[in-house]
Amino acid sequence: MNNKTPISRRHFLRDSALAWAATSAGLVAAGGTTSAAFANTPAQQFEIVRTPEEWRRLLTKEQFAVLREEATEKRYSSPLLSEKRAGTYHCAGCNLAVYSSQTKYDSKTGWPSFWDALENAVGTRPDDTFFSTRTEVHCRRCGGHFGHIFDDGPAPTGKRHCLNGLALKFMPATG
Repeated sequence: MNNKTPISRRHFLRDSALAWAATSAGLVAAGGTTSAAFANTPAQQFEIVRTPEEWRRLLTKEQFAVLREEATEKRYSSPLLSEKRAGTYHCAGCNLAVYSSQTKYDSKTGWPSFWDALENAVGTRPDDTFFSTRTEVHCRRCGGHFGHIFDDGPAPTGKRHCLNGLALKFMPATG
């Protein structure tokens, strides 16, 4: 982390809110709830529907917190942050390919960031936690929570998909 990089007021406020919310383990459920992600979304919207118990058997405790309870992992904790190889990032819950390494960039936020998702891979919804409205991004197939999309990314989209590494698994390109 470069401590000499200037930080904007918006980033300072956002990072302060996230730091305030983070637990010593580095995870916190958005809005302080323990309900499943997208609890108000009809289950039939997603192709893969499982009970919380089924998800707990398939995921680590930390992955469950992020994907199903909308938690946020601790900044700079994901090994995927420094992943530089060509390949594809998949949903850690259902293995759907969701992001290409070609759209990954270093946003200097401490989370893996992309300027676009693969076509028909993600869904979004408004997230009104932390005293503002953000755009939450999730797996379109299983509804797993990935993170948020912000309007301060690079060209060509101007978007920053700020994601939890725990929600993803990297599959290197072959050949």
